[in-house]
Amino acid sequence: MSTPAAEDHIVPDSESRGLIGALPRAIRPYASLIRLDRPIGAWLLFWPGAWSVVLAGPNGSQWWLIAWLALGAWAMRSAGCVYNDIVDRDLDAKVERTRLRPLASGRASLKGAWVLLVAMSLIGLIVLLQLQRTAQIIALASLLPVAAYPFMKRITWWPQAWLGLVFSWAALVGWPAVTGRIETAPLLLYAGSIFWVIGYDTIYALQDKEDDALVGVRSSALALGKHAKAGVTACYLAALTLWAAAFHAVRPEALAIAALLPLAVHLLWQVATLKPDDGSDALAKFRSNRFAGLLMFLACLIVGLSG
Repeated sequence: MSTPAAEDHIVPDSESRGLIGALPRAIRPYASLIRLDRPIGAWLLFWPGAWSVVLAGPNGSQWWLIAWLALGAWAMRSAGCVYNDIVDRDLDAKVERTRLRPLASGRASLKGAWVLLVAMSLIGLIVLLQLQRTAQIIALASLLPVAAYPFMKRITWWPQAWLGLVFSWAALVGWPAVTGRIETAPLLLYAGSIFWVIGYDTIYALQDKEDDALVGVRSSALALGKHAKAGVTACYLAALTLWAAAFHAVRPEALAIAALLPLAVHLLWQVATLKPDDGSDALAKFRSNRFAGLLMFLACLIVGLSG
């Protein structure tokens, strides 16, 4: 039987300190499965829904709805991480950055992971029941592309585009959750968010270029090669253009588009200072998109309140 000391070499440092380190030892691998200590993914999943809610305009239940969407984003991002790790457990074991994940290293059981996945999905169901019927139907329609995402890196050089479809879906949910219908503005918001996700996840994928190439995993970072910065720039410009069109659909004035200027400056800073061959810099730039999401939220709030 393995002893704790014998297993220390497969336990990442993040489980011996911080939030996860404060938990009982037996629970820590499962907390790692849902990335409890790394909320960036939940933030990135949450923002498009929050944008859509405030862009739809003032509503008495607006802030409660945003709170529900925040809970839903955390639960579904957690569920997505567990599902992704279940599907990718063999590939993860071959990649330096992911080889210590709980399933890849054997620290968490497959049965326990499925139980955790169901638990997170039930929390998502509770959130779903708080929404209007149109928003519920649209949210449920996301399940198929979500289920397909972990397989995309095996069949296309652009899994980031599929992630964009999935991680932006809440933009289609927030608006009808407020208004009860889908309109042009949230469709444009969604389209812009897809390009934003492709951009920031290409930056994220820069960390794994060598390992991905060795194990046969495909990514936009590999597809773009030395043109990665140009590709991210093009995605961010497309996102800003589509978001400007969404703002114009709500308030057809040039001044409304000016609300995007702080975000445009931030995204320009990302690509101007990005070091494609520096994994630490790529991770820092990727994480800075939490702040980009906040800037977009404030822009949507201004336009929504004045539209």
